Amino acid sequence: MPERSAFYKARQKYISHPLQGLAAHLIYWIFAAMPIDMASNAGGTLLRKFGPKLGQTKKARNNLTRAFPEKSPEEIETIIFDMWENLGRNAAEIPHLHKLRPGGPRIEVVGLENGMASKDDDKPGVFFTGHIGNWEIGMTLATAMDMDMMCVYRAPDNPWVDQLFIRARKTFRGQLVKKGPQGARQITKYMKEGGHVAMLVDQKMNDGIAVPFFGRDAMTAPALAQFALKYDCPVVPVRVERLGGAYFRMTFYPALEIVPTDDRHADILRIMTEVNAIMESWIRDRPAQWLWLHRRWPN
Repeated sequence: MPERSAFYKARQKYISHPLQGLAAHLIYWIFAAMPIDMASNAGGTLLRKFGPKLGQTKKARNNLTRAFPEKSPEEIETIIFDMWENLGRNAAEIPHLHKLRPGGPRIEVVGLENGMASKDDDKPGVFFTGHIGNWEIGMTLATAMDMDMMCVYRAPDNPWVDQLFIRARKTFRGQLVKKGPQGARQITKYMKEGGHVAMLVDQKMNDGIAVPFFGRDAMTAPALAQFALKYDCPVVPVRVERLGGAYFRMTFYPALEIVPTDDRHADILRIMTEVNAIMESWIRDRPAQWLWLHRRWPN
């Protein structure tokens, strides 16, 4: 069996990953050659047509049915088609991220004063968003505030594909670090020195804590709450919505009211429960703009 495992790893490294990477680079440059609106429309149209036929759609349908038991099967299917369209647009917009600037003609910014209050308080700070709207746009919040930040991201398993994301994310104002123990150490050091961090908080973490989300416990990373308590720093929610086509709204909300007690575990659970409730409210408002394809809840 070890020999077979080594064979599969070698095949993946020298055949599968390069071929997938070549295809991803080709698609990237095709969309890059188009005007941004044409690329966004083309990507949305393609995935709206073919995405619902993929096996992953079953996962999205199960998640949606459990999250919205009051919706009819027809309403669920409409959300699925719209979700795939949004995902296609997101992918096609990646080569054009450098054209999407907060406060410019394509990204309306609301409530910036809520973010600036954290910038000017002489403390480290945490800003959180999720995989909703176009989450790559969410990472431009540092540009909106005209300040450097640090952001942890989950690198694709395929290093060839990761190269594309690194290229596209060069517009991020600050440092991007890969998820993992080293990334956690980098963030800890950065915040200890007074830095601000941007986090996407809506993905499953197997060794996280169980926190309510759409009426069911979901394994949730506690890092945001741990940093907030350790550094006594503000936590600012930032929402990104797709308004139509390649146009967006970025909204900075007031910082969470965090009052520590003598029970650290209870404090962490309370903070993450509020964070999940905020994320849920955004998703309920625009369900087709969230990524329903991952296993957010236990089976």
